[in-house]
Amino acid sequence: MLVMGDMSIQGNIKAARSLVEPLQVAMDNGARCALIPGENKRAFLEVDTDVIDKIDPIFFNDVKTATFKGLDLN
Repeated sequence: MLVMGDMSIQGNIKAARSLVEPLQVAMDNGARCALIPGENKRAFLEVDTDVIDKIDPIFFNDVKTATFKGLDLN
């Protein structure tokens, strides 16, 4: 699992700068899913189809949601 994005001091989730390279590296190293900030949904369209086929994206907008989705506790 790959977790992307940054959190500000106020606790807000900030978008990742790039998705293409980190997702490619994650796939090459065996990742099967990635937690991606919701602000990066449009940038996900730039990711290679080979990577999209192998890594399931899980979009989140706050830390609590990311935690529950990451642990599959919906």
